[in-house]
Order: sequence, then C-alpha cells, then structure tokens
Amino acid sequence: MSTEDPFLWLEDVEGADARKWAAAESEATLEELSADPRYEVIEAASLEVLNDEARIPYGQPRAGRDGAFVYNFWQDAAHVRGIWRRAPLKTYAAGEPVWETLLDVDALAAAEDENWVWQGATSRAPDHTRALIQLSRGGKDASVAREFDVSQRQFVDGGFYLPEAKSVVAWMGPDTLLMRTDFGEGSLTTSGYGRIAKTWQRGTPFEEAGIVAEGTRDDMGMFVQSHHVGGRHVGVLNRMVTFFDSEMSFLVDGKVHPVPLPPKFDFYGFHGDEALALLRADWNVAGQTFPSGTLVSFSLAGLLQEGDITRVTKVFEPGSRSAIEFGGIAKSGVYLVTLDNVIGKVSHFSYENSVWTEAPIDLPGNGAISSLATSPGVDEAFVSYANFLTPPTLYHLAQGGATCKAVMSLPQRFDTDGLEVWQFEVASTDGELIPYFVVAREDMTLNGLNPTVLDAYGGFQISRPPAYMPITGKGWLESGGVYVQANIRGGGEFGPKWHEAALKENRQKAFDDFACVARDLIARKITSPRHLGISGGSNGWLLVGVAFTQNPELFNAVLCDVPLLDMLRYNKLLAGASWMGEYGDPDIPEERAWIEKYSPYQNVDPEATYPRVFFYTSTKDDRVHPGHARKMMARMKEQGHAPLYYENTEGGHGRGANMAQHARHYALQYTYLWRQLGRN
Repeated sequence: MSTEDPFLWLEDVEGADARKWAAAESEATLEELSADPRYEVIEAASLEVLNDEARIPYGQPRAGRDGAFVYNFWQDAAHVRGIWRRAPLKTYAAGEPVWETLLDVDALAAAEDENWVWQGATSRAPDHTRALIQLSRGGKDASVAREFDVSQRQFVDGGFYLPEAKSVVAWMGPDTLLMRTDFGEGSLTTSGYGRIAKTWQRGTPFEEAGIVAEGTRDDMGMFVQSHHVGGRHVGVLNRMVTFFDSEMSFLVDGKVHPVPLPPKFDFYGFHGDEALALLRADWNVAGQTFPSGTLVSFSLAGLLQEGDITRVTKVFEPGSRSAIEFGGIAKSGVYLVTLDNVIGKVSHFSYENSVWTEAPIDLPGNGAISSLATSPGVDEAFVSYANFLTPPTLYHLAQGGATCKAVMSLPQRFDTDGLEVWQFEVASTDGELIPYFVVAREDMTLNGLNPTVLDAYGGFQISRPPAYMPITGKGWLESGGVYVQANIRGGGEFGPKWHEAALKENRQKAFDDFACVARDLIARKITSPRHLGISGGSNGWLLVGVAFTQNPELFNAVLCDVPLLDMLRYNKLLAGASWMGEYGDPDIPEERAWIEKYSPYQNVDPEATYPRVFFYTSTKDDRVHPGHARKMMARMKEQGHAPLYYENTEGGHGRGANMAQHARHYALQYTYLWRQLGRN
C-alpha cells in the first residue's frame, strides 16, 4: 500500500488551484446531469416542497417576562436566509400561531453586506428578554455571537460580542456569560474546539474573562451550558476527553463542583433539584448497579452539600431491543422518546416522594417521534409523529401528557397510494439480527429489476427510525423506486451496546451488516446488483465508501454526501481528531492497522470495476474536510474510473445555505440515481 499522496494539494480548501479544480469538476457534473430531462422536474418538485408554507413551524416554548411564546426559525421563497420569529404559546397550541418577526436574516445580510447563515439563538433564562444570536459566514460551523434584545427586536449597542469561532455560550445571569471559544494561541484542542471555559462580566474587557475550567490540547473540547435552578444559574462544564468520555462539573455561585458520574453519559438537565443523566455504560454507585442505557437522577443539593453523589434514582431502564432516543424536561416532569424495535414511543415521567412514575402517551404506532419541544418553565410540550408514508403531525401535550391533541399536520407531499412498508431482519456475518425497512409498491414484482436505494448511517449512536421524506417520495418512490433503510450496528437503535459493538477495532461489523442487508435484498429478489444503489452522508459515506471498495459487485450506484474517506489522515483535518473515540487513532500503529484495512482512499483499486460514484461536498464544510471527497475523486480519475463530483461553495456540513441550493442537491442526487439504476 503506497504511503505517498500526490493529491495533498486538494486539502487546501481555499487554495486557488484546488478551487479551480473543484469548479471544473462541478461544472462538468452539473452540465451532464442537468441535461437529463428528469433534472428540471425533480428540482422544481423539490423546491416546491422546500418552499411550501404548509410546513409545520417547529419551535421552542419559553415562558419569560414578556409572556409565554414559541420561538421558530423559518425559511421560504420570500425569506431565503430566514427569519427568527415567535408566536404566543396559546395561539401556537391552538394550531393558529400569530407570528411576530424578531430578526430578518436576509435584511441583516443585505444591510451588512455579509453572507449570514443562521446558526441559532441562546436565550437568557428566566426572563428571556435577551439572546445571543449566532451567525456564520456561508454556513460554516464557526460563527459570530451577538447580543440581541428580544423585546426591542434589535441588537444591543455595545452588547456582548464574540468574534468568529466555534463558540458555545451560555447565560449565567443578566450580565454574565459562560463561554467556550477561541481565546487565542494555545486555547484550542487538536480537534479545533476550545479547551477553556471562562466567565465574562458585562462592561469588562474580553481579555479579562476569568478561567473556570480547562482541558488539555488532546481533548475533544470543552462544552458549556447553563440552567436556571431554584432561583439561581447553574453552569455545566463538560470536558469532553473524547467524543464519548466526559468529565462534568457544576458551576454554582462562582465555585466549581465536580460531578462523579461515569465517563460515558449524556446530561439531560434539571427537574427541580433532580439532575438527570443518561448512562452510556454500567454504573455501580451507592450500593446499586444501573445498566447502560438507563436514565437516572440525583440530587443537586446533595451533591453541593456532600461533594458526592450518595443517592441515585432510576427514571427508566430500556429492554434489550429498546432504547431511549431523547428526552426533554417540562415544568410537570420529564418526557422521554424511546425506540422499541426501532418504532417510536413517548411517555411522561413525574417525580414525587423520590419515585419516578411513567405515564405512556397514546400516539399512532409504527412510526417515530421526530421532535420534542419542552421547557422547564412551561407545562406544555410538543411532539411530532410521522412514519415513512404518513406526514408529520404536531401534538400538543399538557397536564403531564394526560391531554394529547393534534394541532398541526402536513398534507401528503407525494402519492402514497399503493405504497407499503415492511420491516425485515437478516443475520449478519456473526449471527446478529439486523433490522431494516423497505418502502415500495405493495404489488412490487419480485424479479430483481426494481431500482432500489439502500441507506444507512451506523455510527456515533445515531438512530434511524422511520421518517417521512417527501422529496424521496417525489423524486424516487412515486416513480417506482424502492427505498431501504438499514438499522446497522454503530447506531443507537438498541442503546449504547448496539453502538459499542461497531466501535474502533470492531468497525467492520457495521460494514458487514450493511453488505448483508444488500445481499438479503438481492436474495429476496427485491432488486439485483444492476439496480441496487447505496447512499450515505458524513459517517454514512464512510460506510458506503467502504461498501463499494469492499463489495463493488453488489452495487451500480454510490451516492455520497460530505464524506469521510481518507481515514489515515482524518484526524488531521478540521474536527477529525474529535472522532478518534469512534474510529481510533491512525497515528497509533496498532489502531492504524485496523483502520487502513478499510479506509476507502487507501483501498480504491485501479484494477477493480466500480459503479459510477457521485461525490457531493461543500467548500464551507468546516466539520468534515472537503479534501476527503476531492482527493478520492482525483485518485479514482487517475486510476481510470469515471466518478462524478459536485462541490457547493456554500452550505457547510448541511450541503446548502438556502432552499434553492438544497433543491439543486436533490435534483443532482435523484437524476444520478435514475440514470444508474433505472430499467432503461
């Protein structure tokens, strides 16, 4: 295996030669695919869906000095960059929100001559009259943070301002920020995230902000948040040693209190005095053992008084084929979204007399909960339910979930008449049963001729439950395509152990799972290699990159977005070092040995016959370096293969900065798939 890399120059993201190369390849791809008559049809249909005002305006409820509102960020044809707005909670819960615009990003970008892309707002509890608005240039992860007066709908003259960086900010009072940002030389980790947390008082120079916590350069980074608990702000300082291992402390009244949780956990927040954490490993504490995947709570007051956790209470423990997907804290208690054999459920948990009590909430079956919006200061919550063929419906939950009312729903975006969903299982190479969904016409002929796209993710404990995908419906299913979603190991469908099964030296298990699903589709005669394509983005493209280099005979289309491909250099590119907890460290010989066996960039073969691969990336992606896609494209062309390549100049890891760019992305994607997999 050659160690020389003649394409390192393509890692120079903004280099003139690299940009010229990317532009030429992108132009050639756009010219070829846009000439297909299907391109314009798919682009127009995609844009219609993306700009349709009949979308559900998902939002975040908050109750503050001005009243109770739901806050929402909205983009459409008239607001390309978007508007941040709010509606009184009562009108939102009634399904008829009355919106008032707080910030128009299009107008701001025009006035300041900046390519602003919305990155979010951090509201100041408990009054919620101020917020820190984060805006990026072109969609990068790095952003500026500016203080905004929500009541007056304007930026605060002389207010808090953080320059462009990968910052995390939180409020510790009306005049104090808790922040992690780029403080200058030596303040970043090798992953490019800040390693130092500081508090900054209003009216003092930024340089005088005081250090409250500090990690090392080899950590992933320091992350901060704050919660308003019992009339005071509690800061959360989370030193992420790796992507999965953390050391957490609470900052209370200027003092740092270490929290002796096990290294693997997710912190959910506070319900009253109870701090909640989801365990990612078994925990032996106070004479009890809590299994991995369990949500537990412990007393904040007890920790502050004793300096230790002396009492832990179980909130919920999933079964062997179930998992906690996510949760949210409301005034009445805790809402949990769980997966049972990859099907979503939601329950409310109330706390009384040191006991958590579950109340399941009645929602339709065979789908998933795609969003949950709660706030500790608000009784109401909102959840969105959907499945592959049923568009999302937003439900208003009140009285601890005892009241559940549909308040908004979407019309069908594509024709589902005659479509059906099946869930199958297949044994992987080691016997583990891998579930997957098939969405197709109920009268599909099992003759191996059906154009089929197999999609999966398989990493970072991210689950892939059923989801309504209107553009997939318009661009693929309506015309007779088959969509398959595999729930392979590395994801979170069955809890932390499902994820850990494919970590580091065991990564090949995820790749084997994916290949076994492909072979099962062929064995069932749903499709055949001539008509089978695979799709993935980010970590999912590492998956499909490995799939086509290890098993090229199984596929005729390979669609990759914002990909990871050079796994022997990924830790040196942008945020790559932060993922070594997932993949391993290629600079350690023992770990390099297992990584180089599958790394697509090193294993692409000039003698092999590959399907025509389509790489899609973004110049502004400052998370997964565009050099991965660039170099793989260049190497494959040099070897005599004929891949396609498109690099969007904006959009970051999200592939597009506005609806028009997203529509173009979908048009390129589905035009390519039909050309490769269609029967003609």
